[in-house]
Amino acid sequence: MKYRVTHTTEFVYEAEVGLCYNEARLLPRVLPHQRVTSAALKVEPAPEDHYERYDYFGNRTAYFSIQQPHEQLVVTAVSEVETGKSILFDNAEPLPWEIARERLHGERTAESIEASQFTLDSPSITVDDLLADYARPSFLPGRPLVEAVHDLMKRIFTEFKYDPEFSTLATPLKEVMEHRSGVCQDFAHLAIGCLRSQGLAARYVSGYIETQPPPGKERLVGADASHAWFSIFQPGVGWLDFDPTNNQLPGERHITVAWGRDFVDVTPLKGVAFGGGKHELKVSVDVLAIP
Repeated sequence: MKYRVTHTTEFVYEAEVGLCYNEARLLPRVLPHQRVTSAALKVEPAPEDHYERYDYFGNRTAYFSIQQPHEQLVVTAVSEVETGKSILFDNAEPLPWEIARERLHGERTAESIEASQFTLDSPSITVDDLLADYARPSFLPGRPLVEAVHDLMKRIFTEFKYDPEFSTLATPLKEVMEHRSGVCQDFAHLAIGCLRSQGLAARYVSGYIETQPPPGKERLVGADASHAWFSIFQPGVGWLDFDPTNNQLPGERHITVAWGRDFVDVTPLKGVAFGGGKHELKVSVDVLAIP
């Protein structure tokens, strides 16, 4: 599949901002099953200082500062990508999850050492008995890792309600579990917390997914949104993706932008502004299939 992704973020301030510093993770990663043919970031007003780097997790990260008074900031990322099917699941042997855990913590390979950091607590995910208790029915003794994670994903999909009005970026995971509601970010955090409670390595993935309009309806430009899912590490295979919001394995319709320990590591756009007072935020995402 080929896609053009346009992600626009607009801040409108009630007063002038005299200076701002920003960091963006809006441009897709290059992966074995994902080719980036073009990707660019446009900032208005034009920044005085602008450079790109790869962060600790290998995400493409743009830094920019605007040092002139402004009442509006518009950041637009436009990328064209070609996606395919990951072959990792084809290579995943039915390894019991306890053996996968032992190998993760016992092997001294570069992959296992790198993955082990994703077993630890992170800013938005703290392992507790609540998460461990929820995970336990999926992780029966001797059950293959992939089968257990599939079951966990299905349970989250069936037992939790997708409700964009319920949670915000600051809603604690404990409240998500209590109310059985949330959005893709919450469901990814929940799954990651459950997996880490079992001593497994799990990471947060941000990106996009192509959405289909209802039958007979035209596609609405800008009606898509950022998406999130999670990956589990299986020694000897690598990172395997799961999408609990849709109860599916991410495929050609999923576009990967960044990954980290949780949402904090992959925030699409964050920064500091001096002045401005209150502001209005508008975000528009358009994922368009192209020939």
